Amino acid sequence: MYKEGDVISLAGGQYRLREALAGSAYGVVWRADALQATGSVAVKLVNLEQMRRAPQGLRERWLASAANEIAFLRALAPWDGRHIVRLLDSGSHLGMPAMALELLDGDLAAHLAAEQAAGRTLAPRQALEWAGQVNQALAKVHAGGWRYLDLKPGNLLLDHANNILKLADFGTNRSLSDLRAHTYAGTANWQAPEQFFPGGDGYATEARTDYFALGALLYYLVSGALLRYSAACGQAWQVHGRAAPDALLADGGARPAVLQQDEAQLFATRLGSAGGAGLALLRRLLADRPADRPRHALEISRMLQEATRALDTQTHWLDMRSAA
Repeated sequence: MYKEGDVISLAGGQYRLREALAGSAYGVVWRADALQATGSVAVKLVNLEQMRRAPQGLRERWLASAANEIAFLRALAPWDGRHIVRLLDSGSHLGMPAMALELLDGDLAAHLAAEQAAGRTLAPRQALEWAGQVNQALAKVHAGGWRYLDLKPGNLLLDHANNILKLADFGTNRSLSDLRAHTYAGTANWQAPEQFFPGGDGYATEARTDYFALGALLYYLVSGALLRYSAACGQAWQVHGRAAPDALLADGGARPAVLQQDEAQLFATRLGSAGGAGLALLRRLLADRPADRPRHALEISRMLQEATRALDTQTHWLDMRSAA
């Protein structure tokens, strides 16, 4: 187990652990002080306790995921870091991959929960802007030859000073050069149908699987709630684990509808003058078949710009009325 005060030595320096920030199936993240410089970083380490408990095959997969995450972040150019968390240092600790990352202001899930608790809702323009930033991050992932497969608010970190979201936690990345069906990956609340409901050989995902999750995120940002489809998948997984798809389809039932009519109406209403353009984008992102989703990030960006222009037109018209 790691504890406060432990010193982690990586290729570029040493880091003293201060406090645990987050954890996942195989990783733990600590706030740490860089001993050779001023300031704090986020140190991501393999979860030793979970590693000891896991069977050999799972341990190997976790270690490979951590190594893949480091390799992906190392391959990014400096200008790619605008919407992807920056890798500052990497190496090994106790024979396992470890990395130091830029320390940001917490994740989007915690931020939105705090805003909701305070009775505040996200402005439509902010929702569209953040969706655009996430789209840019996914474009970098896809251009690097990967699909992300775990897009959710908990994996988006906030830079409050610059109002920027940054994508983090790349352990679920899978190569786009190998689109064979694979084992389960990701988080049920945010998954496309092909990522939650397996075929005969496993889960057949691709780059546009990430676009479904972007649509689920956009709906959440605008409406303040999960899609009922997403909530049903998450609840089923929590209760039934890998048998969740069969539980949802029990007694010959059909898949739950991804976007129901009242949800579409709520989304469009919340976006105001951008409702039509925004809903057109949402329906494309949440299409049941990957082939019916947008082809690439540029197409998504253009649709987001159309929705933003609709908001700008409304603002200009209201300004004109006030001036009159």
